[in-house]
Amino acid sequence: MNISPEELKMELPERQPRFVVYSYKYEHADGRVSYPLCFIFSSPVGCKPEQQMMYAGSKNRLVQTAELTKVFEIRTTDDLTEAWLREKLSFFR
Repeated sequence: MNISPEELKMELPERQPRFVVYSYKYEHADGRVSYPLCFIFSSPVGCKPEQQMMYAGSKNRLVQTAELTKVFEIRTTDDLTEAWLREKLSFFR
């Protein structure tokens, strides 16, 4: 499914943590196009502490097992925008 970061954030619950693995079409400044696999941990402020701990406790193991390298965290679904994702990916060249 082709979905933008803004559409993806509409699918995320505002008060429950979630793991998202997202393939993003990234157009580099030099014209190259890549499709990085991004792991996004949505850990909203106000979610139940038990859920937060369960997700946080399993995050590292999941990232290592799946060999994901682009790992990001958001504390509010409003943070998940195209501009935010492009900024995060700009650190990987």
